[in-house]
Amino acid sequence: MHVRKMRFFILSLLLMVFLLSACEGVAVQENQGEQDGGKTVAVVTPYMANETTKYVIEQFKAEGEDLGWEVTVTDTAGDFNMLVSRIEDAVAQNVDAIVLGMGDPNQMTKGLEAASAAGIPVFGLDAGVTDGVLLNVTSDNSALGQTSAQALIDAMGGEGTVIMFTHDPHPGVNERARAAEATFADAGIEVIEKFHIDVPGPLENARSITEDVLTSYPDAGAINGIWAGWDEPALGAVQAIEAAGRSDEFVVVGIDGTDFAQEEIAKGGPFVATVAQDFDAMASTLAGLVDGYFGDEAPSDEWYKIPGQLITGE
Repeated sequence: MHVRKMRFFILSLLLMVFLLSACEGVAVQENQGEQDGGKTVAVVTPYMANETTKYVIEQFKAEGEDLGWEVTVTDTAGDFNMLVSRIEDAVAQNVDAIVLGMGDPNQMTKGLEAASAAGIPVFGLDAGVTDGVLLNVTSDNSALGQTSAQALIDAMGGEGTVIMFTHDPHPGVNERARAAEATFADAGIEVIEKFHIDVPGPLENARSITEDVLTSYPDAGAINGIWAGWDEPALGAVQAIEAAGRSDEFVVVGIDGTDFAQEEIAKGGPFVATVAQDFDAMASTLAGLVDGYFGDEAPSDEWYKIPGQLITGE
């Protein structure tokens, strides 16, 4: 009996050592996973149908995956009520961070409150800053608006009238439009009308609106320029102008610096300028800030503004 008890004791001891070693191994693996990244980041956006939004989010996703994160992207196709629900879904999934891929955070209060209550940080990517949003990385939108407006004024010879294509739910476009309007006012340029452009479908919507404008203003010289808050509605306006055979009457500017805008500008037609945003820098800057936050490095600012670059036929 004594020998049997000793054998049982030794076997129990060996089993205990084995179990402790296994647990230690799991802990080491989990710790190693944290060191290698192991974070989950949820990107929510209403604007994935927009070419530049899609590009900058995909760049951010690639940057995050290089850092070892799992990055998911959810698009609500312009539905801000659904956007709040998707933020709440991300909170329920206990992600490590949420990124607002453009859109006005003031329309997402309920979702932001849920994230804050759960201790989940929320970052803006060309969005904005409000209660519940730690920081925002975007372009210098006031400068984009001023630069594009001045390019339109110069192309018009310093005088004339314009119409504007805007989208107020997007904080960046809203800021550009306000800066552009102020630039027109300072130059004595009259803004005849401002039109809201739908998203999704900005190109088609802008084209349709421009067709109506051309019908409403049939006389040459009644309108001299069209300012668009981004390149897609600018292209829609150009398409309508060219289809109507009125290319000599108008000059058009956009913002983003897309390939299609640069191709149109190179043709020497109505599309005369765009201001390129540095989307690569926006994506990498935000990825670096989120990574720093994961490493207990507090951000130094709420706003990080990336400069743009004017592109013309010259």
